[in-house]
Amino acid sequence: MSSLGFNEGSIVQEFGYDDDVAEEVRSAIEQSTGEELVDEDYGDIADGAIAWWRDDDGNVDDLADLFLDMKANLESDSAVCWLLVPGPREPGYVSAAVVEEAAETAGLMATTNVAASKDWIGIRLTATGARR
Repeated sequence: MSSLGFNEGSIVQEFGYDDDVAEEVRSAIEQSTGEELVDEDYGDIADGAIAWWRDDDGNVDDLADLFLDMKANLESDSAVCWLLVPGPREPGYVSAAVVEEAAETAGLMATTNVAASKDWIGIRLTATGARR
């Protein structure tokens, strides 16, 4: 399991937490940063963000709104930002086309995909035009 590229001391804001998330992903991030994840109501600057999203969480416009919420507290356009969606054979799977459309609406690009856990795929989001 990867820490998804978060560094020691990073404050990572989490969106969409529910009882179906991959706790091993959350634990790996907390272990690599040495910090607990902060929730979506966190009001200070964050170094990165993750969001859990399932097909029944809403439509493409709702997902774009989530991306804007994720960006709101980020310190810079180069902050590490991941969307976690159920894998293709899991309930709640979200197609790449939906993620890409929502990302474009929010000024982001879906870039790297990783198997974050057995049931969840991580999709890295990057600010449009940002250097990778």
